[in-house]
Amino acid sequence: MSVVDRAVREGPVPADRRPGGGPSDGRLTPRARWTLVVLLVAQFMLAVDFSILNVALPVVGKGLGIPLSGLQWIGTAFALCAAGFTLLFGRVADLFGRRRLFLGGLAVLGLASLAGGLATSTGVLVVARVFQGLATAAVTPAGLSLLTTSFPEGPLREKALGLNGALMSAGFTTGAVLGGVLTDLLSWRWAFFVNVPVAVAVLAVAPLVIAESRPAGRTRLDVPGALTVTLGLLAVVLGVTVAGERGWGAPVALGALAAGAVLLAVFFLVERASPAPLVPVAVLRRRTVALGNLAGILAFVTETSLVFLLTLYLQRVLGFSPLAAGAALGVLGLGTVLGGALAPRVIARTGPRAALAGGALVQALATAALLALGTDQAAGLALLLPATFTGGVGNMVLIVGFMVTVTSGLPDREQGIAAGLATMSQQIGITLGTPVMSAVATGATATATAPGILTGVRTAVAADTALVVATVLLALFFLRPAEE
Repeated sequence: MSVVDRAVREGPVPADRRPGGGPSDGRLTPRARWTLVVLLVAQFMLAVDFSILNVALPVVGKGLGIPLSGLQWIGTAFALCAAGFTLLFGRVADLFGRRRLFLGGLAVLGLASLAGGLATSTGVLVVARVFQGLATAAVTPAGLSLLTTSFPEGPLREKALGLNGALMSAGFTTGAVLGGVLTDLLSWRWAFFVNVPVAVAVLAVAPLVIAESRPAGRTRLDVPGALTVTLGLLAVVLGVTVAGERGWGAPVALGALAAGAVLLAVFFLVERASPAPLVPVAVLRRRTVALGNLAGILAFVTETSLVFLLTLYLQRVLGFSPLAAGAALGVLGLGTVLGGALAPRVIARTGPRAALAGGALVQALATAALLALGTDQAAGLALLLPATFTGGVGNMVLIVGFMVTVTSGLPDREQGIAAGLATMSQQIGITLGTPVMSAVATGATATATAPGILTGVRTAVAADTALVVATVLLALFFLRPAEE
């Protein structure tokens, strides 16, 4: 049964489960529109924040005297916190109030961005990035759970999730472009300052249009589960990041990955025995949740890492400037916007699983076409622009299909958990994609010349294509929920 059919069968969602005031007849009230706008603006800002410093990092290093080996920790400090604490904050939002955590996280993000922009030392900058990562880990799942509880299952929620996914993906691409523009025209500090007015505006409007949302019953926080899953995720992200920089045989990488695997296994055992688990095992056993989130991780790993690979190709092989490379990748952002608009219609006609598989298939074909990239500028752009546009459309249909799959059919009390898991998948995918594909590309690059780098990029693109094909197979042959 599709989510649309289920929504019809179950009838209207009670008003107390729709804090934004979204009706069940397919129309949006004025308050619901404002709720949607506020939540989407916040999510777009967070997506921009993920990538806005990538282009600016060399300039940041020169400005603060940070050696090349130290620049990685500006990004890693953010990524570790954003991925490692997401599941914990998703549960905290359920227990203590989603709007409360959403607003608190935005306030921390604004202050941390201000501190980062004013930083005069490496230590202050890294601390600012840590708090930006923590704020992202709080705001993203809280915002997503507010979105899913504000709109009933069916066309309205699918439309909201489609817009949310499109803006998130477009924000990631926009961040790369905006980082280059701000750095060239103003200063790298504006990559931080740009968050401040947006956070202030959202904080001013959100309390007026978003009501508090949390389940009626309150339970205690599962501290052992929170500690094991947070430390486990931190260890896994750290291990993959170090492996991308030093190789998969590096002792630190292997040790961190082993520790992460052990901690996550302990987390599962803790959850089975806990009277108030952070993530109920019954939720994890749902195929829509477990396999849907695996598909989500692959979706974000493949597309965000492709942005890195194509940036490398445009600058190191074709000789484009950072600003020109970012502009070329803007076509990918346009594709994701179109994909976000099309996704709800595709899901309404075919169901979320078919949309997930179809979007992944389109992305796989578009990514495979990039294997023909060469060293000629005109030919390279002639292939890259339509392929990335088409791949962006497919990736966004895949992402919205994943979001609808993992948040449908769950009671209100578990929406924060589902949102936390979905957001964790997103953060892990974004965090792991670049170091993994960087390691693949580096391992296949024999020389630092343009042909040598092109060989490495093509090898990594082939690996990226294989992962998207695996997502298609996962959706077609394993993700067969009884609810569909």
